Amino acid sequence: MDSINKTDFSESISDKELQDFSAELSVDEETSAVEDKNTESSASISTSTSTVSNYSAFSNEELMEALKNCLNKQVEEVKNDVENIKQAFYRNHRAEVENQKKLFLENGGAEEDFVPKSDELEETFKSLLKEFRDKKTEHLAKIEKEKQENLLKKQQILEKMKILADAKDDVSTHINEFRALQQEWKSIGQVPPSSLSDLFKQYNAYQEAFWDLIKINNELREYDFKKNLEAKTQICEAAEKLMDEPDVVTAFQQLQKLHNEWHETGPVSRELREEIWQRFKNASTVVNKKHQTYFESIRKIEDDNLVAKTALCEKIESIDFSVLKTFSEWEEATKSVLALQDEWRTIGFAPRKLNHKVFERYRHACDAFFSAKAEFYKQVRNSYAENYRKKVELCEKAESLKDNTDWKETSEKFIQLQKEWKAIGPVPRKYSDELWKRFISACDYFFDQKQKNVHSLHEEELANLEKKKNLIAKINSLQKSDHPNETVASLKALIEEWTTIGHVPFKEKDKIYKDFRAAVDKKYEELNIDWVSRRLDTFKNNLKDMNTKGQSKLIHERDKLLHARERLNSEIATYENNLGYFTSTTQKGSKVILELERKIDTLKEESRLIEEKIRLIEDSL
Repeated sequence: MDSINKTDFSESISDKELQDFSAELSVDEETSAVEDKNTESSASISTSTSTVSNYSAFSNEELMEALKNCLNKQVEEVKNDVENIKQAFYRNHRAEVENQKKLFLENGGAEEDFVPKSDELEETFKSLLKEFRDKKTEHLAKIEKEKQENLLKKQQILEKMKILADAKDDVSTHINEFRALQQEWKSIGQVPPSSLSDLFKQYNAYQEAFWDLIKINNELREYDFKKNLEAKTQICEAAEKLMDEPDVVTAFQQLQKLHNEWHETGPVSRELREEIWQRFKNASTVVNKKHQTYFESIRKIEDDNLVAKTALCEKIESIDFSVLKTFSEWEEATKSVLALQDEWRTIGFAPRKLNHKVFERYRHACDAFFSAKAEFYKQVRNSYAENYRKKVELCEKAESLKDNTDWKETSEKFIQLQKEWKAIGPVPRKYSDELWKRFISACDYFFDQKQKNVHSLHEEELANLEKKKNLIAKINSLQKSDHPNETVASLKALIEEWTTIGHVPFKEKDKIYKDFRAAVDKKYEELNIDWVSRRLDTFKNNLKDMNTKGQSKLIHERDKLLHARERLNSEIATYENNLGYFTSTTQKGSKVILELERKIDTLKEESRLIEEKIRLIEDSL
């Protein structure tokens, strides 16, 4: 019972009952003292007893090695062994001396003149024995010191118990304190044997005095047993519920708390003690078994995870950087590595002692890949810088030629510059458009000035402008018939007619072409024809027009398309690379991924159209 109120002692008890209870306490404590003493004695016996080997057949060299081994062990474990080794050694030594003496006498020597040979082995053996004795002395001194300290602690407890036994106030308030002293007493180890008897006499005397003072009776003890039985029954019921707990880890943790409560709860009556403990033990066994089985399955999973993670490391390590020569090849390899990283994140823990090691291997493999990729991009950037320098030089040459009025010779120079431009590789994207605009502006300016000087074509261009306006009106008025193919044929005929009409005034060409393009696109939409086909049809018509301007116009247009394709492919690679850094685990992430995928699809469709246009131009060339 943890605490007792004053009202628990309001009922008086007879002197006979009090005497019986005091006697019971005295017997219990005396028994405890005897048990402690016996335990101490048995401990002493057990620690001084060790497995003694039979050393009678050992040579002195072997005995020396055995003694050295004993020095590395606890004194109490080997002291009997050391004694037996010593006896065996000197028995062998004496036998050796007797043999020496016998030989001496047989050779005619006098017994009084015999002197044994010096034995270095004996001297070494003696030094080892001394080392063991020093160690034993130190060990015994340590034990004696601990006993003296324990004696002092128990004497201090006796002083406190004496104060409580002599208290004049309501001593019932000191019960918990007194019991705490009893528990502390029991937790203290051995004391010197000479003090043991007096200690226990005083201990029992103070116990009897204290319990006599509060006039407690046997009913209090029974009440204490009853309350403890109720508490331990509740603990058993709680443990039995944990047998059906699905979360075995939680069940195990709660069981540990119940065990702590069990140990903190006092005893029950002797006849029920084994029964209630067995009930709690049975429930604990079931919970512990489930916990053990669970962690055995966890270890199997962790072993499988280690195999899977090791395989991923091997895949990343097997990538051959030397065969990756282009952006697309590196991006494909990056996608593979990112996919492996995603797969890594889905794999659980490996065994604890290897988890960090396999992660370090994985991180090193990934770092090696991305370092190699960074080095590749660094080299590409260096080549971009050289390409930038070359294109700047071409821009300067084009700008120096744009005002030249030697139309034929300068046209050939511009065509040559355009070929050189095409042969130069890409430049950093932030400069790409700027350089291209600078270069093409100089080219366009020259060819525009050349075109303006053809005055004889002006009147014809005005007539062509009127024809094209009329043709746009025909396209706009074209009605969808019951036979869509006929309508498409009519529309294509009008588009074909557009290509037969010559040039229009330079200032009007963009506007009239824009109107024509808008009218054609509108009709194609009405006829449900995909935009790639529409734009290719339109481009084919424009191609016929460019053919009339000579090969330089076609080359110029092809260079523009090659540049556009380069820009689109760079954008596609950038978006696909960015796509690898997003995850769809959140709604926001899913939206971003979908938007990027739509953008990539649009750019790829545009790139396909440009590829088709380039093919048409090269067929014309």
